[in-house]
Amino acid sequence: MPSTEAVIVDVVRTPSGRGKPDGELSDIHPADLLAGVLIELVARTGIDPAVIDDVIGGCVTQSGEQAANITRTAVLSAGFPESVPAVTIDRQCGSSQQAAAFAAQGVLSGVSDIVIACGVESMSRAPLGSNVGGASRGGALLHARYPEGLVGQGVSAELIAERWDISRAELDDFAAASHQRAAEAAASGAFEGELVAVPTPDSGSVIADETIRPGTTAEKLAALAPAFRTDELAARFPQLDWRITPGNSSPLTDGASAALIMSREAAARLGLRPRARFHSFAVAGSDPLFMLTGILPATQKLLDRSGVRFDEIDAYEVNEAFASVPLFWQREFDADPARLNPRGGAIALGHALGSSGTRLLGTLLNELEATGGRYGLQTMCEGGGTANATLIEVLR
Repeated sequence: MPSTEAVIVDVVRTPSGRGKPDGELSDIHPADLLAGVLIELVARTGIDPAVIDDVIGGCVTQSGEQAANITRTAVLSAGFPESVPAVTIDRQCGSSQQAAAFAAQGVLSGVSDIVIACGVESMSRAPLGSNVGGASRGGALLHARYPEGLVGQGVSAELIAERWDISRAELDDFAAASHQRAAEAAASGAFEGELVAVPTPDSGSVIADETIRPGTTAEKLAALAPAFRTDELAARFPQLDWRITPGNSSPLTDGASAALIMSREAAARLGLRPRARFHSFAVAGSDPLFMLTGILPATQKLLDRSGVRFDEIDAYEVNEAFASVPLFWQREFDADPARLNPRGGAIALGHALGSSGTRLLGTLLNELEATGGRYGLQTMCEGGGTANATLIEVLR
Protein backbone atom coordinates (compact mmCIF):
# COMPACT_ATOMS: atom_id res chain seq x y z
CA MET A 1 0.00 0.00 0.00
CA PRO A 2 1.29 3.49 -0.76
CA SER A 3 2.37 5.60 2.21
CA THR A 4 0.52 8.64 0.88
CA GLU A 5 -2.58 9.51 -1.08
CA ALA A 6 -2.84 11.30 -4.41
CA VAL A 7 -5.41 14.05 -3.98
CA ILE A 8 -7.18 16.49 -6.28
CA VAL A 9 -6.97 20.09 -5.17
CA ASP A 10 -8.76 21.76 -8.09
CA VAL A 11 -9.85 21.23 -11.69
CA VAL A 12 -10.61 23.96 -14.24
CA ARG A 13 -11.56 24.08 -17.90
CA THR A 14 -12.31 26.44 -20.73
CA PRO A 15 -15.83 26.57 -22.10
CA SER A 16 -16.41 24.06 -24.89
CA GLY A 17 -16.00 25.91 -28.16
CA ARG A 18 -17.78 25.03 -31.37
CA GLY A 19 -15.48 24.27 -34.26
CA LYS A 20 -14.98 26.51 -37.25
CA PRO A 21 -16.42 28.63 -38.75
CA ASP A 22 -18.47 30.13 -35.92
CA GLY A 23 -16.71 28.91 -32.78
CA GLU A 24 -15.24 31.70 -30.66
CA LEU A 25 -12.27 29.58 -29.53
CA SER A 26 -11.26 28.64 -33.06
CA ASP A 27 -9.22 31.84 -33.41
CA ILE A 28 -7.06 31.03 -30.39
CA HIS A 29 -3.82 29.06 -30.60
CA PRO A 30 -4.17 25.76 -28.71
CA ALA A 31 -1.05 26.50 -26.64
CA ASP A 32 -2.74 29.69 -25.45
CA LEU A 33 -5.93 27.77 -24.61
CA LEU A 34 -3.94 25.40 -22.43
CA ALA A 35 -1.80 28.17 -20.95
CA GLY A 36 -4.96 29.95 -19.85
CA VAL A 37 -6.16 27.08 -17.67
CA LEU A 38 -2.66 26.57 -16.24
CA ILE A 39 -2.53 30.24 -15.24
CA GLU A 40 -5.97 30.03 -13.65
CA LEU A 41 -5.15 26.84 -11.77
CA VAL A 42 -2.13 28.33 -9.99
CA ALA A 43 -3.96 31.64 -9.43
CA ARG A 44 -6.93 29.93 -7.76
CA THR A 45 -4.78 27.76 -5.52
CA GLY A 46 -2.02 30.29 -4.86
CA ILE A 47 0.80 27.82 -5.40
CA ASP A 48 4.19 28.88 -6.69
CA PRO A 49 4.59 27.23 -10.12
CA ALA A 50 8.23 26.56 -9.26
CA VAL A 51 7.17 23.75 -6.89
CA ILE A 52 5.44 21.76 -9.66
CA ASP A 53 7.37 18.58 -10.37
CA ASP A 54 5.84 17.93 -13.79
CA VAL A 55 3.03 18.92 -16.14
CA ILE A 56 1.54 15.98 -18.04
CA GLY A 57 -0.76 16.91 -20.90
CA GLY A 58 -2.98 14.99 -23.28
CA CYS A 59 -3.38 15.84 -26.95
CA VAL A 60 -4.50 13.59 -29.79
CA THR A 61 -3.66 15.43 -33.01
CA GLN A 62 -0.05 16.30 -32.34
CA SER A 63 0.67 18.08 -35.60
CA GLY A 64 0.74 21.64 -36.85
CA GLU A 65 0.13 24.02 -33.96
CA GLN A 66 -0.24 21.07 -31.58
CA ALA A 67 3.10 19.48 -32.46
CA ALA A 68 6.48 19.56 -30.70
CA ASN A 69 5.27 18.84 -27.14
CA ILE A 70 2.46 21.39 -26.91
CA THR A 71 2.28 20.94 -23.13
CA ARG A 72 5.80 22.34 -22.76
CA THR A 73 4.88 25.19 -25.10
CA ALA A 74 1.86 25.95 -22.93
CA VAL A 75 3.90 25.83 -19.71
CA LEU A 76 6.30 28.42 -21.12
CA SER A 77 3.39 30.46 -22.51
CA ALA A 78 1.83 30.49 -19.04
CA GLY A 79 4.95 32.12 -17.61
CA PHE A 80 5.93 29.14 -15.44
CA PRO A 81 9.62 28.94 -14.53
CA GLU A 82 11.73 27.31 -17.21
CA SER A 83 12.64 24.65 -14.63
CA VAL A 84 9.12 23.18 -14.76
CA PRO A 85 9.13 20.18 -17.15
CA ALA A 86 6.24 19.02 -19.31
CA VAL A 87 5.30 16.11 -21.53
CA THR A 88 2.50 15.40 -23.99
CA ILE A 89 0.90 11.96 -24.25
CA ASP A 90 -1.57 10.32 -26.61
CA ARG A 91 -4.01 7.69 -25.46
CA GLN A 92 -6.50 8.96 -28.00
CA CYS A 93 -9.73 10.28 -26.43
CA GLY A 94 -8.54 9.29 -22.96
CA SER A 95 -5.28 11.21 -23.17
CA SER A 96 -5.84 13.61 -20.29
CA GLN A 97 -7.57 10.95 -18.19
CA GLN A 98 -4.36 8.99 -18.62
CA ALA A 99 -2.39 12.14 -17.80
CA ALA A 100 -4.28 12.36 -14.50
CA ALA A 101 -3.60 8.69 -13.81
CA PHE A 102 0.11 9.09 -14.55
CA ALA A 103 0.23 12.18 -12.32
CA ALA A 104 -1.49 10.39 -9.45
CA GLN A 105 0.64 7.27 -9.87
CA GLY A 106 3.77 9.41 -9.76
CA VAL A 107 2.58 10.87 -6.45
CA LEU A 108 1.63 7.45 -5.07
CA SER A 109 5.04 6.05 -5.98
CA GLY A 110 6.85 8.92 -4.29
CA VAL A 111 8.53 10.04 -7.50
CA SER A 112 6.50 13.26 -7.63
CA ASP A 113 4.91 15.49 -5.03
CA ILE A 114 2.95 18.08 -7.04
CA VAL A 115 1.82 17.53 -10.64
CA ILE A 116 -0.57 19.18 -13.06
CA ALA A 117 -2.52 16.87 -15.38
CA CYS A 118 -4.09 18.65 -18.31
CA GLY A 119 -5.16 18.41 -21.93
CA VAL A 120 -5.97 20.45 -24.99
CA GLU A 121 -7.45 20.03 -28.42
CA SER A 122 -8.26 22.63 -31.02
CA MET A 123 -10.12 20.54 -33.55
CA SER A 124 -10.58 23.71 -35.60
CA ARG A 125 -6.86 24.43 -35.97
CA ALA A 126 -5.50 20.87 -35.90
CA PRO A 127 -8.25 18.83 -37.59
CA LEU A 128 -8.76 15.25 -36.50
CA GLY A 129 -6.60 12.97 -38.66
CA SER A 130 -4.32 15.72 -39.93
CA ASN A 131 -1.38 14.02 -38.20
CA VAL A 132 -1.90 10.83 -40.21
CA GLY A 133 -0.66 12.42 -43.42
CA GLY A 134 -2.69 10.20 -45.69
CA ALA A 135 -0.91 7.02 -44.62
CA SER A 136 -2.98 3.95 -43.80
CA ARG A 137 -2.81 2.85 -40.19
CA GLY A 138 -0.23 0.18 -39.53
CA GLY A 139 1.98 -1.81 -41.83
CA ALA A 140 2.09 -5.31 -43.26
CA LEU A 141 1.90 -7.07 -39.91
CA LEU A 142 -1.25 -5.26 -38.79
CA HIS A 143 -2.89 -5.79 -42.18
CA ALA A 144 -2.01 -9.48 -42.01
CA ARG A 145 -3.77 -9.74 -38.66
CA TYR A 146 -6.82 -7.75 -39.84
CA PRO A 147 -6.96 -8.44 -43.59
CA GLU A 148 -10.41 -6.88 -44.04
CA GLY A 149 -9.14 -3.67 -42.51
CA LEU A 150 -10.13 -1.70 -39.42
CA VAL A 151 -12.75 1.03 -39.36
CA GLY A 152 -13.25 4.49 -37.95
CA GLN A 153 -14.88 5.15 -34.61
CA GLY A 154 -18.20 6.12 -36.18
CA VAL A 155 -18.54 2.69 -37.76
CA SER A 156 -17.56 1.08 -34.47
CA ALA A 157 -20.38 3.05 -32.83
CA GLU A 158 -22.74 1.66 -35.48
CA LEU A 159 -21.58 -1.89 -34.82
CA ILE A 160 -22.18 -1.41 -31.10
CA ALA A 161 -25.70 -0.07 -31.70
CA GLU A 162 -26.45 -3.11 -33.87
CA ARG A 163 -24.94 -5.68 -31.48
CA TRP A 164 -26.74 -4.28 -28.42
CA ASP A 165 -29.93 -3.61 -30.38
CA ILE A 166 -30.03 0.09 -29.54
CA SER A 167 -32.60 1.75 -31.76
CA ARG A 168 -32.28 5.07 -33.55
CA ALA A 169 -35.04 6.43 -31.32
CA GLU A 170 -33.11 5.45 -28.18
CA LEU A 171 -29.96 7.12 -29.50
CA ASP A 172 -31.78 10.34 -30.31
CA ASP A 173 -33.66 10.34 -27.00
CA PHE A 174 -30.39 9.99 -25.13
CA ALA A 175 -28.75 12.77 -27.15
CA ALA A 176 -31.66 15.14 -26.54
CA ALA A 177 -31.53 14.35 -22.82
CA SER A 178 -27.81 15.15 -22.78
CA HIS A 179 -28.52 18.65 -24.08
CA GLN A 180 -31.41 19.09 -21.65
CA ARG A 181 -29.31 18.05 -18.64
CA ALA A 182 -26.40 20.26 -19.70
CA ALA A 183 -28.68 23.23 -20.32
CA GLU A 184 -30.29 22.83 -16.91
CA ALA A 185 -26.89 22.54 -15.23
CA ALA A 186 -25.62 25.63 -17.02
CA ALA A 187 -28.71 27.64 -16.14
CA SER A 188 -28.36 26.67 -12.46
CA GLY A 189 -24.72 27.80 -12.36
CA ALA A 190 -23.46 24.25 -11.82
CA PHE A 191 -20.50 24.75 -14.19
CA GLU A 192 -19.37 28.10 -12.83
CA GLY A 193 -16.84 26.59 -10.42
CA GLU A 194 -14.97 24.79 -13.17
CA LEU A 195 -15.14 27.31 -16.02
CA VAL A 196 -12.38 29.75 -16.95
CA ALA A 197 -13.27 32.72 -19.15
CA VAL A 198 -11.21 32.82 -22.34
CA PRO A 199 -10.27 36.23 -23.81
CA THR A 200 -10.82 36.49 -27.56
CA PRO A 201 -8.84 38.51 -30.13
CA ASP A 202 -11.70 41.03 -30.48
CA SER A 203 -11.35 41.99 -26.78
CA GLY A 204 -14.36 39.92 -25.80
CA SER A 205 -14.39 36.67 -23.83
CA VAL A 206 -16.02 33.26 -23.93
CA ILE A 207 -17.63 32.46 -20.59
CA ALA A 208 -20.09 29.67 -21.38
CA ASP A 209 -20.17 26.42 -23.34
CA GLU A 210 -21.04 27.01 -27.00
CA THR A 211 -21.94 23.40 -27.75
CA ILE A 212 -25.09 23.13 -25.61
CA ARG A 213 -28.30 23.42 -27.67
CA PRO A 214 -31.17 23.86 -25.19
CA GLY A 215 -33.84 23.51 -27.88
CA THR A 216 -32.71 20.06 -29.00
CA THR A 217 -35.46 17.46 -29.18
CA ALA A 218 -35.52 13.85 -30.27
CA GLU A 219 -37.98 14.83 -33.02
CA LYS A 220 -35.49 17.31 -34.50
CA LEU A 221 -32.65 14.80 -34.25
CA ALA A 222 -34.72 12.17 -36.05
CA ALA A 223 -34.54 14.25 -39.23
CA LEU A 224 -30.73 13.99 -39.47
CA ALA A 225 -29.10 11.60 -41.92
CA PRO A 226 -26.54 8.95 -40.89
CA ALA A 227 -23.03 10.35 -40.76
CA PHE A 228 -20.79 7.39 -41.57
CA ARG A 229 -22.51 5.30 -44.23
CA THR A 230 -20.75 4.85 -47.56
CA ASP A 231 -21.53 2.40 -50.33
CA GLU A 232 -18.32 0.51 -49.58
CA LEU A 233 -19.07 0.22 -45.87
CA ALA A 234 -22.70 -0.68 -46.53
CA ALA A 235 -21.52 -3.57 -48.68
CA ARG A 236 -19.05 -4.72 -46.01
CA PHE A 237 -21.56 -4.47 -43.16
CA PRO A 238 -24.95 -5.34 -44.66
CA GLN A 239 -26.42 -5.95 -41.20
CA LEU A 240 -26.20 -2.25 -40.28
CA ASP A 241 -29.12 0.09 -40.75
CA TRP A 242 -26.93 3.16 -39.98
CA ARG A 243 -28.25 4.93 -36.91
CA ILE A 244 -25.36 7.22 -35.89
CA THR A 245 -25.84 10.84 -36.94
CA PRO A 246 -24.20 14.18 -36.13
CA GLY A 247 -26.98 14.71 -33.60
CA ASN A 248 -26.30 11.62 -31.49
CA SER A 249 -22.52 12.03 -31.73
CA SER A 250 -20.20 14.46 -29.96
CA PRO A 251 -19.42 17.62 -31.98
CA LEU A 252 -16.03 18.89 -33.14
CA THR A 253 -14.83 20.93 -30.18
CA ASP A 254 -12.05 23.26 -29.06
CA GLY A 255 -11.02 23.41 -25.41
CA ALA A 256 -8.53 22.81 -22.61
CA SER A 257 -8.64 21.67 -18.98
CA ALA A 258 -6.26 21.08 -16.08
CA ALA A 259 -6.18 19.43 -12.65
CA LEU A 260 -3.81 20.10 -9.72
CA ILE A 261 -2.81 16.77 -8.16
CA MET A 262 -0.49 16.29 -5.20
CA SER A 263 0.25 14.20 -2.14
CA ARG A 264 -1.94 14.75 0.89
CA GLU A 265 1.18 15.84 2.76
CA ALA A 266 1.99 18.50 0.16
CA ALA A 267 -1.56 19.83 0.38
CA ALA A 268 -1.25 20.14 4.16
CA ARG A 269 2.14 21.80 3.86
CA LEU A 270 0.77 24.38 1.41
CA GLY A 271 -2.44 24.94 3.35
CA LEU A 272 -4.62 23.59 0.54
CA ARG A 273 -7.81 21.58 1.00
CA PRO A 274 -7.87 18.28 -0.89
CA ARG A 275 -11.26 17.85 -2.54
CA ALA A 276 -10.96 14.18 -3.49
CA ARG A 277 -8.49 11.34 -3.67
CA PHE A 278 -7.73 8.92 -6.46
CA HIS A 279 -9.00 5.55 -5.28
CA SER A 280 -8.29 3.15 -8.18
CA PHE A 281 -7.25 3.02 -11.84
CA ALA A 282 -7.59 0.56 -14.72
CA VAL A 283 -6.82 0.38 -18.41
CA ALA A 284 -7.96 -2.30 -20.83
CA GLY A 285 -7.76 -3.26 -24.47
CA SER A 286 -10.57 -4.48 -26.70
CA ASP A 287 -11.31 -5.64 -30.24
CA PRO A 288 -10.17 -2.72 -32.44
CA LEU A 289 -13.10 -3.28 -34.78
CA PHE A 290 -15.46 -2.75 -31.82
CA MET A 291 -12.91 -0.31 -30.44
CA LEU A 292 -15.32 1.58 -28.18
CA THR A 293 -16.18 -1.46 -26.04
CA GLY A 294 -13.01 -1.27 -23.93
CA ILE A 295 -14.96 0.58 -21.26
CA LEU A 296 -16.57 -2.73 -20.24
CA PRO A 297 -13.38 -4.61 -19.24
CA ALA A 298 -11.81 -1.40 -17.92
CA THR A 299 -14.78 -0.78 -15.61
CA GLN A 300 -14.88 -4.38 -14.45
CA LYS A 301 -11.14 -4.40 -13.78
CA LEU A 302 -11.52 -1.18 -11.80
CA LEU A 303 -14.32 -2.62 -9.68
CA ASP A 304 -12.37 -5.81 -9.01
CA ARG A 305 -9.31 -3.86 -7.91
CA SER A 306 -11.10 -1.25 -5.85
CA GLY A 307 -13.28 -3.45 -3.68
CA VAL A 308 -16.04 -0.86 -4.13
CA ARG A 309 -19.41 -2.26 -5.18
CA PHE A 310 -21.04 -0.80 -8.26
CA ASP A 311 -24.11 0.21 -6.26
CA GLU A 312 -21.89 2.31 -3.96
CA ILE A 313 -20.90 4.61 -6.82
CA ASP A 314 -22.88 7.84 -6.73
CA ALA A 315 -22.18 9.17 -10.24
CA TYR A 316 -20.59 7.88 -13.41
CA GLU A 317 -19.13 9.86 -16.29
CA VAL A 318 -19.06 7.69 -19.41
CA ASN A 319 -17.79 9.77 -22.32
CA GLU A 320 -20.46 10.37 -24.92
CA ALA A 321 -18.32 10.04 -28.01
CA PHE A 322 -21.48 8.54 -29.52
CA ALA A 323 -24.79 7.86 -27.79
CA SER A 324 -24.41 4.12 -28.30
CA VAL A 325 -21.36 4.04 -26.00
CA PRO A 326 -22.92 5.07 -22.65
CA LEU A 327 -26.12 3.24 -23.56
CA PHE A 328 -24.51 -0.16 -24.02
CA TRP A 329 -22.37 0.39 -20.90
CA GLN A 330 -25.52 1.23 -18.95
CA ARG A 331 -27.16 -1.99 -20.11
CA GLU A 332 -24.17 -4.16 -19.26
CA PHE A 333 -23.87 -2.83 -15.71
CA ASP A 334 -27.61 -2.24 -15.16
CA ALA A 335 -26.59 1.30 -14.22
CA ASP A 336 -28.97 3.87 -12.79
CA PRO A 337 -29.68 6.29 -15.70
CA ALA A 338 -30.06 9.16 -13.22
CA ARG A 339 -26.42 8.73 -12.14
CA LEU A 340 -25.10 8.49 -15.70
CA ASN A 341 -23.70 11.82 -16.96
CA PRO A 342 -26.13 13.74 -14.73
CA ARG A 343 -24.97 17.13 -16.02
CA GLY A 344 -25.02 16.06 -19.65
CA GLY A 345 -22.13 14.59 -21.57
CA ALA A 346 -19.96 15.17 -24.59
CA ILE A 347 -22.90 15.21 -27.00
CA ALA A 348 -23.87 18.52 -25.38
CA LEU A 349 -20.67 19.63 -23.66
CA GLY A 350 -18.31 18.79 -26.49
CA HIS A 351 -15.41 16.42 -26.87
CA ALA A 352 -12.18 18.37 -27.25
CA LEU A 353 -10.30 15.09 -27.52
CA GLY A 354 -7.11 15.63 -25.53
CA SER A 355 -8.93 17.76 -22.97
CA SER A 356 -11.91 15.52 -22.32
CA GLY A 357 -10.39 13.35 -19.60
CA THR A 358 -9.66 16.18 -17.17
CA ARG A 359 -12.88 17.93 -18.26
CA LEU A 360 -14.91 14.90 -17.18
CA LEU A 361 -12.91 14.69 -13.95
CA GLY A 362 -13.86 18.23 -12.97
CA THR A 363 -17.52 17.81 -13.88
CA LEU A 364 -17.68 14.53 -11.93
CA LEU A 365 -16.04 16.03 -8.85
CA ASN A 366 -18.37 19.02 -8.82
CA GLU A 367 -21.41 16.79 -9.19
CA LEU A 368 -20.35 14.61 -6.25
CA GLU A 369 -19.70 17.61 -4.03
CA ALA A 370 -23.02 19.22 -4.95
CA THR A 371 -25.06 16.08 -4.25
CA GLY A 372 -23.17 14.75 -1.23
CA GLY A 373 -21.83 11.74 -3.14
CA ARG A 374 -18.75 9.81 -2.10
CA TYR A 375 -17.56 7.73 -5.07
CA GLY A 376 -17.39 8.75 -8.73
CA LEU A 377 -16.44 6.60 -11.70
CA GLN A 378 -15.09 7.94 -14.97
CA THR A 379 -14.45 5.86 -18.07
CA MET A 380 -13.47 6.75 -21.60
CA CYS A 381 -13.47 4.72 -24.82
CA GLU A 382 -10.45 5.31 -27.05
CA GLY A 383 -9.41 4.87 -30.64
CA GLY A 384 -7.62 1.65 -31.48
CA GLY A 385 -9.48 -0.37 -28.87
CA THR A 386 -8.35 0.79 -25.42
CA ALA A 387 -10.11 2.40 -22.46
CA ASN A 388 -9.40 4.08 -19.15
CA ALA A 389 -11.37 3.86 -15.93
CA THR A 390 -10.80 5.91 -12.78
CA LEU A 391 -12.48 5.89 -9.38
CA ILE A 392 -12.32 8.97 -7.14
CA GLU A 393 -13.49 9.44 -3.56
CA VAL A 394 -14.63 12.82 -2.27
CA LEU A 395 -12.93 14.03 0.93
CA ARG A 396 -14.92 15.99 3.47
